Amino acid sequence: MQITQILANLVAQALESAQAASALPPAGEVDIKIERPKLAEHGDFSTSLPLTLARSMRVSPIRIADAIVAAMPHDEMVGSAASAPPGFVNFTLSMRWLQSQVTFVRSLGEKFGSVDSGLGKRVQVEFVSVNPTGPLHVGHARGAVIGSSLANVLESAGYEVQREYYVNDAGTQMRVFYETLYSRYMQASGRDVPLPDPAYPGEYLSELASDLFRDLGDGAVHKEKSDAIADIAPESLKRTIDGIRDTLERLGVVYDQWFYESGLISSGRFDQVMDFLKDSNLIVDRDGAQWFAATKFGLDEDIVVIRSGDGDPTYFATDIAYHHEKFIERKFDRVINVWGADHHGHIARMHALLKAFGLDPSRLTIILNQIVNFKNEGESLKFSKRNNVMVTVEELLDEVGSDACRFTFLSRSPESHMEFDLGLAKRQSSENPVYYVQYAHARMASILRAADEKGIDFNSAALDLLVHPKELELIRKIIELPTVVERSAERMEPHHLTHFAMELAKSLQRFYEHCRVVSSEKKDVEISKARLQLVEAAQIALRRTLTLMGMSSPERM
Repeated sequence: MQITQILANLVAQALESAQAASALPPAGEVDIKIERPKLAEHGDFSTSLPLTLARSMRVSPIRIADAIVAAMPHDEMVGSAASAPPGFVNFTLSMRWLQSQVTFVRSLGEKFGSVDSGLGKRVQVEFVSVNPTGPLHVGHARGAVIGSSLANVLESAGYEVQREYYVNDAGTQMRVFYETLYSRYMQASGRDVPLPDPAYPGEYLSELASDLFRDLGDGAVHKEKSDAIADIAPESLKRTIDGIRDTLERLGVVYDQWFYESGLISSGRFDQVMDFLKDSNLIVDRDGAQWFAATKFGLDEDIVVIRSGDGDPTYFATDIAYHHEKFIERKFDRVINVWGADHHGHIARMHALLKAFGLDPSRLTIILNQIVNFKNEGESLKFSKRNNVMVTVEELLDEVGSDACRFTFLSRSPESHMEFDLGLAKRQSSENPVYYVQYAHARMASILRAADEKGIDFNSAALDLLVHPKELELIRKIIELPTVVERSAERMEPHHLTHFAMELAKSLQRFYEHCRVVSSEKKDVEISKARLQLVEAAQIALRRTLTLMGMSSPERM
């Protein structure tokens, strides 16, 4: 149970006791919120419940606060509880309890930070899901980092999590891709075959076609176009997907499942779902096309699901079948899609289709990540192969590495526009937050190695010696991690991890400046042991945070 929940329970008990003793009148249902005060001198935590209850109780807020404090049950965690005008109850954590948390964190080790708010719930996080038509562009990296880190956080909060990539390997875009590939393949064989109209742009298809011709030979050259495409399409898709998978793995992203759109079609599920919508009078025939009757669910217009002319399903049509499969077939309690900002208009549609299935739309969360502007030492960059400026995620990884990518993309909330400074990401100084945080971990590792080399056994230590304000400040910061994990999971905002990592690293810096950890002085042996345990607890918290962000925890830098 988190600190805030424990305090909320204590306040609830105190309120009930005060009412039972007639010190306060009945109040009915109350929502007790525990927050951190803006000023440190007001304590570690605070509640403004008396201000909320004043009107219904017809009692002054400060009198309510006094009554709650007077009835507060004893708990080893709470050092003091005090009322404060105009109607707050402020809590200060017990020093003895804070000291004991060092042992608690060390006993949990890599499990520290985990919470159980999601136990018994199944959630799917689908992210990236770019058409398999070429390498990942730098614009896709942010969604990959957000999705994978969010999945880590949800798992740490107790959810059963599935990470999924939806492979759009059917439909109009792929037909254009394969037809363009065929032309490039024929050109690689020396034949003058023009590109189709429309054609897929980019150099990738020319390179892929040349590789396919070299590896598969000219067997497809002598066949009809449709048969030739049938020959080269599977291998081209495999190579493109393998390239995407390899890039994402370099970025620290691994999926539990790659779900193919073509499987929706071949399994018959797409037709089944369309039939279900028709039977529910939710498909309208108009202008030679078929439309989902979105206006029945409050939208301004219906949405095409089967195009006129070619009769192909739209992206939205396959999304309908795909989400029916997620919720109805695989029975996820919650589904989270991480999409690019250009999908904003798609959100209302998706919620409408959940209503069509008789499901609560709140079970589907769509996170839109805004575009990223790149710069180098303050100078804006525009992506262009012609001008030799990186375009792909591979090039970005070559430039700054996975850890810098992940921390930077996580440093802002998804809906915020952000600037990625390549020069700053590579700088080995405290100005670079990635370096600063990882250096904090490496420094702790160095201190623990030094203690080992000196033969200091700190498994037994007098933690009541940890009384310095900077020691207690560090403990307070360490024990915030479970709350950060719970908040990040509840709000689906993994960017809180980067802020916590920076705050913890800064708290460590202040601790080092005021408290010498390893001392050769005989009189300082016991305080050194206690501080070494504190350093180890801080290292556990920072390493866990870095792991949740998908980053490495260097032992040396």
